Amino acid sequence: MLNLEHPEYLKLKERMMTGWRTYNVYSVLSHVRMEDGLALNVAVKEYSAGHYLKEALIGRRPVGAHMHERETEEVLPGLHAYDGSYTQATVQWMGMEFSVESAQDGSELILLITPQKQQRWPSMLVLETGFLWNRPGWVEHTEDGLCAHSPIGDTPIYTTGKPAAHDANIPAQGPYFACEFTEPIAFSTHKPVTVSMARELLDGRRQALLDSFARYGESAPLYEAIQCAVAWDTTYDGRKDRIASPISRLWSIGAGGFIMACWDNYFVSFMASLEDRDLSYANIIEITREQTDRGFIPNIAHASGYSSEDRSQPPVGSAMLLELYRRYRDKWLLEYLYPTLKEWNDWFYTHRRNQEYGGFCWGSDPYEGRRGNYWELAGVNDTYGGALESGLDNSPMYDGIPFDKEKHIMCLEDVGLTGLYILDCRSLIRIAELIGKDGDIPELRRRMEETSRGLERMWNEDMGCYCNLRTDTGEFSPRLSPTLFYALFDPNVPEEHARRMADEHYYNPKEFYGQWMMPAIARSDPAYPDQDYWRGRVWPSTNFLAYAAIRSHKSLPDVQKDLAEHSVALMMKEWNEHRHIHENYNADTGEGCDVKNSDKFYHWGALLGLIGMLESGEVEGLLEPIN
Repeated sequence: MLNLEHPEYLKLKERMMTGWRTYNVYSVLSHVRMEDGLALNVAVKEYSAGHYLKEALIGRRPVGAHMHERETEEVLPGLHAYDGSYTQATVQWMGMEFSVESAQDGSELILLITPQKQQRWPSMLVLETGFLWNRPGWVEHTEDGLCAHSPIGDTPIYTTGKPAAHDANIPAQGPYFACEFTEPIAFSTHKPVTVSMARELLDGRRQALLDSFARYGESAPLYEAIQCAVAWDTTYDGRKDRIASPISRLWSIGAGGFIMACWDNYFVSFMASLEDRDLSYANIIEITREQTDRGFIPNIAHASGYSSEDRSQPPVGSAMLLELYRRYRDKWLLEYLYPTLKEWNDWFYTHRRNQEYGGFCWGSDPYEGRRGNYWELAGVNDTYGGALESGLDNSPMYDGIPFDKEKHIMCLEDVGLTGLYILDCRSLIRIAELIGKDGDIPELRRRMEETSRGLERMWNEDMGCYCNLRTDTGEFSPRLSPTLFYALFDPNVPEEHARRMADEHYYNPKEFYGQWMMPAIARSDPAYPDQDYWRGRVWPSTNFLAYAAIRSHKSLPDVQKDLAEHSVALMMKEWNEHRHIHENYNADTGEGCDVKNSDKFYHWGALLGLIGMLESGEVEGLLEPIN
């Protein structure tokens, strides 16, 4: 288990717990001072139907048949500096539209809310105040506005708005400003400002942020989307006193306020590393600290206390850790996380390896848990639990696959997991070399070579690709997923095998090729028309890992370039149209909004843009040698 008193970890947390941030999971319009939890929450009351917008989220959908689209806010996320120096979001709700901008000026916060489209009856702009996370403090009215009191001192709060006295029915639980929302209104802490002063400061901060993106050249629009996705999804977990980037705010709320997901958070640590070392390190540390007593990193951990004690997820942590080291060269992080990641590798080898032939199988172990909700009951020691461990929850690859309840694994050697285990061994060997853990290297090499031999058994000469292999019948599975390309994480795969995989499968329009790609199951598969979650849709995570595997093998530069171009086109379609970064996309139309089970702002959607930046050279490395 990680030592949470590590001095570098404690310094990192101290640096992150400062300033005004958008870390209140329940609203992107809430700005919180992390030192004491003082929150300034932008809200709106409208008079056409009497609704009150207290909390605003990106990608929220109408709840209940009675609710109309116009009653659900549509938030278009704008620029968001990691350090909180500038943020912007546009909100469309109940026929109105307004922009919310923020800037930090030292310890001061400046907010400017600008109406862009109004209702017939002027709405009321409300600034709610209070303290989050049960922090001590109180707010009171003063002659000049409001004043917040907390252990770190007094904070006066001002507004340029004209206080409205005609509505005493604002549903706020603490002191607030309420102003007729007919013109731009500024709020500020510590000292009053005018709207023009706020506008000048905000324009300067916005331009500074855009200028920082310019270093990515033609990839600047891709990077803007990546940072937007990661920064807006970053929140605070009061239960474990930590800042990290859960997969989305909507998922976090559904999990009790915060959620950590295995491969998702390892991927976001890589994305955050492009600009923010502390946030990058926080993500990789916080998911690794979720290690269970059995030794693995769980599929998922909720703020409610639930953790998937039966299953893990794709072992990508050591590979992502090396990418952070490539950028910042902090050996302390390698030394800190290596023992836990090595234990995770040990666990996979002991519990998910088919001992007879050397390939790896997804699984789910029985355990005595609280069994208090669906997640604790779903698929434990059964095929569905193994599918959840794969991360490809309802993939047709696992339809009808028997489950060995004594070994707690599917009766299916999986090309994807076998390739990923080879990647994990490769990555751990390099980390061990860097930090002087030479004694571990022979065993890791032995495991990698043994797994490579097991992978070669999965080569299907008739089909010209690596195929999942039934352990109960000895037959190849005919169902093909982009995970077959993970075999290329093994440098021992012959170039002629890689070429056949490309020519006969990647470029095959009946399987993976097309305008929007790669689908999570071949286009010829009977389940492909479902376009339901992993049954036919395009997933950024599988595109990213397939790209990484192809890139690492160095034998298919044409495929590498082509996949990058298709990935960028897919992400930018929805980004340019709706400012959405989707969880998954329709493989026929490129849409993300066509189904309800594709979160509209799920940060790993930005992996598609990262692929493009890696291919253009704007982002260094990815599985390249590190000296």
